Amino acid sequence: MTKATEQKNKKVLKGKVVSDKMGKTVVVLIERYVKHPKYGKFMNLTKRYKAHDETNAFKVGDVVEIEETRPMSKDKCFVVRTTK
Repeated sequence: MTKATEQKNKKVLKGKVVSDKMGKTVVVLIERYVKHPKYGKFMNLTKRYKAHDETNAFKVGDVVEIEETRPMSKDKCFVVRTTK
């Protein structure tokens, strides 16, 4: 596999940091606006992801991009990529 193929398959999500109390970890809230498959109503769905932040640079309220990576712990499979 080439490096370009590996990067294509990684999931990249954009969201807001809601917690930075853990060491080298931030919790990022991802919001999606989706249509219900049966009833057609549009809904806001939210999900929280734990992401690795090596330098503890990101604080609550920052908008960041997270990228899927190898599992770093039981719950942490993302790393903070950039700030937007």
